[in-house]
Amino acid sequence: MKLLGRQQPDMELEIQQKCGFSELYSWQKERKTKTEFCLHDGPPYANGDPHVGHALNKILKDIANRYHMMRGSKIHFVPGWDCHGLPIEIKVLSELGGKAQNLSAMEIREKARSFAKAAIEKQKSAFIRWGIMADWDNCYYTFDRNYEAKQLRIFYQMYDKGLVYRSYKPVFWSPSSRTALAEAELEYNPEHVSRSIYVKFPLLKPPPKLASLISDSSPVSFLVWTTQPWTIPANQAICYMPESKYAVVKCSTSGDLYILAADKVSSVASTLETTFEVISTFSGADLKNGTCSHPLIPDKVSPLLPATHVTMAKGTGLVHTAPAHGMEDYSVASQHNLPMDCLVDEGGIFIAEAGPELHKKAVLEEGTDVVIKLLKNSKNLLKEEKLIHSYPYDWRTKKPVVIRASKQWFINITDLKTTAKELLKTVKFIPGATLNAMVDMMDRRPYWCISRQRVWGVPIPVFHHKTKDEYLINSQTIEHIIKLVEQHGSDIWWTLPPEQLLPKQVLSQVGGPDALEYMPGQDILDIWFDSGTSWSYVLPGTNQRADLYLEGKDQLGGWFQSSLLTSVAARKKVPFKSVVVHGFTLGEKGEKMSKSLGNVIDPDIVINGGQDQSKEPPYGADVLRWWVAESNVFTEVTIGPSALNAARDDINKLRNTLRFLLGNVAGFNPKTDSVPVNQMYVIDQYMLHLLQDLASKINDSYKQYDFGKVVRLLKAFYTRELSNFYFSIIKDRLYCENENDPKRRSCQTVLDEILDVMVRSFAPILPHLAEEVFQHIPYLKEPRSVFRTGWISTSSIWKKPGLVEAVESACAMRDSFLGSIPGKNAAEYEVIIVIEPGLLFEIIEMLQAEETSSTSQLNELMMASQSTLLAQEPRERTADVIELKGTFLINLEGGDIREESSYKVIVMPTTKEKCPRCWKYTAESSDTLCPRCAEVVGGK
Repeated sequence: MKLLGRQQPDMELEIQQKCGFSELYSWQKERKTKTEFCLHDGPPYANGDPHVGHALNKILKDIANRYHMMRGSKIHFVPGWDCHGLPIEIKVLSELGGKAQNLSAMEIREKARSFAKAAIEKQKSAFIRWGIMADWDNCYYTFDRNYEAKQLRIFYQMYDKGLVYRSYKPVFWSPSSRTALAEAELEYNPEHVSRSIYVKFPLLKPPPKLASLISDSSPVSFLVWTTQPWTIPANQAICYMPESKYAVVKCSTSGDLYILAADKVSSVASTLETTFEVISTFSGADLKNGTCSHPLIPDKVSPLLPATHVTMAKGTGLVHTAPAHGMEDYSVASQHNLPMDCLVDEGGIFIAEAGPELHKKAVLEEGTDVVIKLLKNSKNLLKEEKLIHSYPYDWRTKKPVVIRASKQWFINITDLKTTAKELLKTVKFIPGATLNAMVDMMDRRPYWCISRQRVWGVPIPVFHHKTKDEYLINSQTIEHIIKLVEQHGSDIWWTLPPEQLLPKQVLSQVGGPDALEYMPGQDILDIWFDSGTSWSYVLPGTNQRADLYLEGKDQLGGWFQSSLLTSVAARKKVPFKSVVVHGFTLGEKGEKMSKSLGNVIDPDIVINGGQDQSKEPPYGADVLRWWVAESNVFTEVTIGPSALNAARDDINKLRNTLRFLLGNVAGFNPKTDSVPVNQMYVIDQYMLHLLQDLASKINDSYKQYDFGKVVRLLKAFYTRELSNFYFSIIKDRLYCENENDPKRRSCQTVLDEILDVMVRSFAPILPHLAEEVFQHIPYLKEPRSVFRTGWISTSSIWKKPGLVEAVESACAMRDSFLGSIPGKNAAEYEVIIVIEPGLLFEIIEMLQAEETSSTSQLNELMMASQSTLLAQEPRERTADVIELKGTFLINLEGGDIREESSYKVIVMPTTKEKCPRCWKYTAESSDTLCPRCAEVVGGK
């Protein structure tokens, strides 16, 4: 293995094998430790190839785990996969094409399972290649029979507590998938185009308080606006806001009288390209007990009802209410006992009850056309226009959804939300604002629909009566089903006959009827319930909470929330102590990744290179990991060639730093050659002071999961403090002093400490490079793994705040000197530093006791031929000089008072010759050694 040359992908594989990456998790689990750290892995979906979103998530988790492991904690981390659900089922069916229609439920399940297993193996191989530390032979899978059994037990616990119930309610419904969806299964398309309409609902019975305002001879209509014309046939009421003002207006174009919110008169008239004359205004409360006629169905009455969800943001201030197709509409219907008939089937098609003109028409397509045509024919349509707005889509099929009432299983989260919000006060969220975002999402959720009308999932363990609207589930039936699932998996729901799923001995315990009167239900559990109950299977102990959940921001309404609600429901505990939320991965210009744009980044190509490696070079896993750590992951994360090249360049600079460190601790044994801190050069002590400060800040950044700050701290240190400063001034000591000279051993002691702190600092981020360095530490006879030797170790005696002013004041003078000779060799000049007697002089005197020296600590810092320290200006000086003036503030009395001291730096060409050995201008002639080198060579 070449000494820290450019790391190639095959070298990383060699390091993984040589350094025991695959055994590291098992090794650390066997340790006796005082603390444990549990990061619960949110399961990725087993339906595709690994992508950069996976890389971002898994690498962030691995950095956290490796940090806590090095700090001495035992890590509990079980990787998992979400294996059930519609995305897998749809992919399987789409690949089969027309053959899919003839498949049985079990055939679909078998093919879905095979598909999920193949995806898991692909993803698992990639995660291992990225260096993710885990026991990859013991992962969790939501299709594991023991996992399924645990899930069923939690379902029944919640049912037994009255939290799970079956009801007829409107839910998000995907016509393309023919199933109900939860909020977390939606994505919103901001470019969706709806056909919005303004509709008249003729006044039928005037509200009593308005009878005197409305003449029988002049018909009046209520103006309603909707973006979903297809729901008009299901209208059951018009809702108003009791606290708002409403107006009776006369249309200048038609002469018709309309009622709408007073605040909307101007905007609606403008939209309708007319003007309204306000006849009278009144309180919304005065609309009570009025009715109007349905615009499409003769003799159908739509009452006027008060409602809190009516707003003035859009529309007319009057809301068309179809209880079967709106959550708020359903609440109004429940309160006022309105019908909730649904006129739409599972495929989003109007049923016969919608009328012959609409029967068998797709509601979002031809059905909308027909409704608008019928409204025109009834002369109740005032205007139609296109509206671009955000609209919910099925996140799997990318098709728009509808809201449709159907009989489903729900979790009553009203009381759960109250308890959950109180318990969330004990949880740390990073970033902090994500807590409010999660609570807001939870507040907007009226209930949780957990039933799905598919076959690839865990069955809801309920039996339905064949002829009555009754179902059967109790402790005896559920225990029997759980035992069957533990033994054979959830396939039993589809493979065993009803009499085995519901045997006589089970029914006899509850005095039940004949099993033949019941059939197994056809619903499966929502996959968010599937994955949300993973805490019960993965977390050790019945009351255990994970130290950390770490996922993308989409999980605020998804896995974070389903885990929280199921855990609070089952055991009145939150499942996590801390939650870290990261952003999404985007293309380099901040655009969403898509194949059509050609900006999709494949992690495998990032690591191993593409077919044309001049365009897609192999970066290796550590570059991918550095990109993850360096990114501001709490917002959106961009990736592309520029970001990857920058990460590679950063690591190459780091490797150059490490090569310097390793090369210069050769021949050094810290056990025998180390120099005590109080005997070191001041500049060496100063570097240890900076090193301890760096270690403290890095540790704090890891604790806050701010890995980007870790990277920034490291880059600043190895670029500014090391490469640009310390390394440049100590080369003379390293290369030209006697091998065992205390001055040389002093800086070697510091270089060894810097090497150790730096490698441990970046080890969680760059495990391959860290292990590579540990293979090349010269004084280690048997190389060790950095991950098996603990975290950063510093000493309190490194803290030397008193030295900071000495070095920084000298550096200010050095900067003045070097700035006066740009591009020239500082060793060709002599420096005279003039400081009036006082505190600053005493501080600088720490670096040079004698008046003039070419070997003092001050001269090493100045990098000049020689340095002279004077309390007053010299009387004689050559003509060819540069004079520089400056001031430096010194802290007095604990920093409460600051004293300004002035100094002068006089720069002149040296009169000495260049030493052929050390290349410093300190020799009497160009062919003789300087006194220092002569002594070193003579000593040898």
